Amino acid sequence: MSPVDRSEDPEPSERTPAGLLFVPVRSGPAGCTARFFRTPPGGRTAVGFTSAARLAATLGTEQACVRLSERALRSLAAPLGVTVVTVDPQFSAPAPSVSTPAAPARSGPSGTTDTAAVAYLNLLIG
Repeated sequence: MSPVDRSEDPEPSERTPAGLLFVPVRSGPAGCTARFFRTPPGGRTAVGFTSAARLAATLGTEQACVRLSERALRSLAAPLGVTVVTVDPQFSAPAPSVSTPAAPARSGPSGTTDTAAVAYLNLLIG
């Protein structure tokens, strides 16, 4: 039986430790909080980078980070239901805009406004 060449395998079957990772964090009332992201299909993922340069190239130079092992990152994410750890993601979509134009209030048949319905739709859509 010939040995299997895994150098071209996009998802190796064996997990190998990534070493210490640069994990993006945000400031919170109790200190730093790890940032979690979404995969393209919508699942949650913890993210770590193998170098500060890779983190800065993806998330910007102002992004704060802490150094954690992959195992520590998994342990931190597991209680939140996050089981996927992505190392060195190549792409990050921009954050959604927080300023949305307010829709003018319309008067309904009973004199009520539709503002609450519009706000609810904005919440669902974006």
